[in-house]
Amino acid sequence: MKIPSQVEHCIRELAAGGGTLNCYIYDTRPMRGKIAHLAAIMPEGVEIFYAMKANPHPAFLKAALEGGARGIEIASLGEAEKAVAAGFAPDQLIYTGPGKSMEELHWGVEQGIRTIHIESLLEAHRLDAICAELGKTQAALLPTNADFDIHEAQTKFSGGSKKFGVDEEKLGDVLPQILALPCLRFRGLHVYAASGVLNVVDLLKNCELVFDMARRIERDYQGVVCDIIDFGGGFGVDYLETGHDFDPDAYAAGLQKLIDRYGFAGRTFFLELGRYLAADSGWFCTEIIDIKESRGKKQVICAGGINHFRRPAALAINHPMAIVRMHRPSWFDGQEKVRDEAVYFGGPLCTGADKLANNVLVKAADVGDIAVFGYAGAYGLTMSNMEFLSHGRPEEIVIGE
Repeated sequence: MKIPSQVEHCIRELAAGGGTLNCYIYDTRPMRGKIAHLAAIMPEGVEIFYAMKANPHPAFLKAALEGGARGIEIASLGEAEKAVAAGFAPDQLIYTGPGKSMEELHWGVEQGIRTIHIESLLEAHRLDAICAELGKTQAALLPTNADFDIHEAQTKFSGGSKKFGVDEEKLGDVLPQILALPCLRFRGLHVYAASGVLNVVDLLKNCELVFDMARRIERDYQGVVCDIIDFGGGFGVDYLETGHDFDPDAYAAGLQKLIDRYGFAGRTFFLELGRYLAADSGWFCTEIIDIKESRGKKQVICAGGINHFRRPAALAINHPMAIVRMHRPSWFDGQEKVRDEAVYFGGPLCTGADKLANNVLVKAADVGDIAVFGYAGAYGLTMSNMEFLSHGRPEEIVIGE
C-alpha cells in the first residue's frame, strides 16, 4: 500500500510532537469524489444514501451532505439525531434494521422521515398504531429475505434463516396483512442480498431477481405498485489489493438495461452505500511498541489493537498496510527487528484474538515505527471494543477539508 503524501506528512508531524502515536487520520475527499461520480453515471431515479453505520464521524456526514448524497440510511435514533445535527432534514432519512423500539418508531413518524422499513408483522402493527395515535401516515418499505444469495459475497444477508426482513416464501401471508393496515403506505421492497461484492455481474443478478419479485407482487395484488426499490448496498472494496475493484460504471450501465427491460423507468431506486464511500477516506495509524520472536515467527505489538481497530479480526482479513519508518535508536544491542519477513501484528490486549494482521510480508520495521492500515474509514473505531482493558481512545484527525 502506498500511503498518500498528506497522510504521511500528518503522521510525521504528530510523531514529532512526542507521546505514543495511535490515531485515525481521515481525508474525505475520496468519498466526495465517489458520490459525485455515482450521481453522474447512475440511471435516472437512482438515489444515493450514505449508510452512516460505516462511519458516523461528523466529517463523513459533512462529506455526504456537501458531496450531494440524497440522504442518510439510519439504523438507530442515535444515528438519526447525528444525521439531523449534521444538516440533513428528517425527510432525507430512511430507517432500516431490525428491533426498532417504540420510541424510535415514534420519533420517525413524528419527524416525518422518508421511509421506515418494517422488519416484521409486529413492527408493522406497532408502526400503524403510532401513526394512528399521531394522526399521520407513514411510507414503508418491506425488507425481504430473498430465497437466493450471492455466493462470492464477503457477508450475506439473504438465503437461509436470517433476522432481517420477511422470508420471501411468506410474502403471500404477510403482505396482505400489511396492505390492510390503514396508516401505512406500502411503497415497495428492500432486498439487500450481500455486502462486499466485487463482481458486478453478481450484484446485477440480484437486481434482476428483485425486479422479478416486484413484478410478481404487482401481478398478484391489484393496484399495488413497488414504486421504490431499495437494493441496499453491496459495492465491494478490494481490501486484498488484487487490482479488481468494483466497477460502478459497469453496474450503472447494467442497471439501466434492466430498468429498460422491465419497463421500470420513473421509479425510485435506493442505494445505501457505506463501506464503498468511506473506506478509502481513513487510515489507522499505530506505533510499534515491541517486536519479539516466538517459535520462528515475529510478533509485532502495537499501541492499538482490536480495541481500536477490530475489523481485521472480526472478518478474518488483512487490510492493506505500510510502515512509516521513524529511525529511532535501539534500546539495546540485539533488539529485535523485522527485515523481509512475514509477521503477525497485534495490539496490547490480553487476548489471543487481538489481531491486526497476520502473515504480512514486511520489508523493514523497528520499534517506534508507525504501522498504517488502509481502508480504515469504514467500520473502524466505532466497530471496535473500545472499553476492553480501558485503554485511551485514539484521536480522530481530519485533514484535507
